[in-house]
Amino acid sequence: MSIEITVLGCGSASPTSYRNHTSQVVQVQERYFLIDCGEGAQIQLRKNKIRMQKIHAVFISHLHGDHYFGLPGLLSTFNLLGREKELAVYAPADLLNILKSIFNASNTYLCYKLNFHPLNFKYPVLLFQDKRVEVHSFPLRHSIDTCGFLVKEKIKPRKINRKAVDSYEVPMYELNKIKDGADYVNEDGVIVENTKLTFDPEPSLSYAYCSDTMYCPALCDFIKNSNLLYHEATFAKDCEALAKKTKHSTSEQAALIAKKADVKMLMLGHYSSRYTDLQLLLDEARLVFENTILADDGLKINL
Repeated sequence: MSIEITVLGCGSASPTSYRNHTSQVVQVQERYFLIDCGEGAQIQLRKNKIRMQKIHAVFISHLHGDHYFGLPGLLSTFNLLGREKELAVYAPADLLNILKSIFNASNTYLCYKLNFHPLNFKYPVLLFQDKRVEVHSFPLRHSIDTCGFLVKEKIKPRKINRKAVDSYEVPMYELNKIKDGADYVNEDGVIVENTKLTFDPEPSLSYAYCSDTMYCPALCDFIKNSNLLYHEATFAKDCEALAKKTKHSTSEQAALIAKKADVKMLMLGHYSSRYTDLQLLLDEARLVFENTILADDGLKINL
């Protein structure tokens, strides 16, 4: 397992008794990222046995309430739990003032450092990176400024061919450089090519998250070849005019994006509350892109 996605909520703006508002946890290379934080997100974290204190960063796509109303409560719970580790929040700039207003009104002082990073909605941005992982944002087309997110592993180290390394008597202190692709030069100056000492690494994986957006083929450039695409599918095909008016997508349009972007798998979500049975949305998407699944509260996907 390299990337695990846990769906905490997959409903749209109007709440229902059977779907929570939008929120997901993406676990990649021992990092825990919370993407969007609708109402009930912290209850869903409990239900899915995800330790809140492990969350390293929060990414909020836009400032419609079903995507962030759960965040003030979650940050307060972190405070009650005595969190000490810093928390990074990547979100629209106005959210910082909203959080300050709420905490000032309740006389709340966070016991941990909140590092707030405003999003850019004009062009793609590398938001976060370490030695193993990158998180990028890219603009979507919705009724207010909205970002999608791409979580991707960096190129993994090459695998040591133990028999070859022993055969060429490569010292241990050289192995990290060899994993990073370096050739080995022995004491006599003889160069042993890296490909003789290593195997190819496992493929790096990527997950693209497209929250509220109308049909927007331009975003395909940002998410091309992703292993999994989450794309909103608020409406069925017969509501295409309504989707355009509200700047949302139909399940068929989500499938068209998946096909154009040549992703490996599509996960639909952000369903209108009018749909109690989601089979229609799934069937319409699969006519265009067969490898489509439905998001559901509590669903875990391992890539």
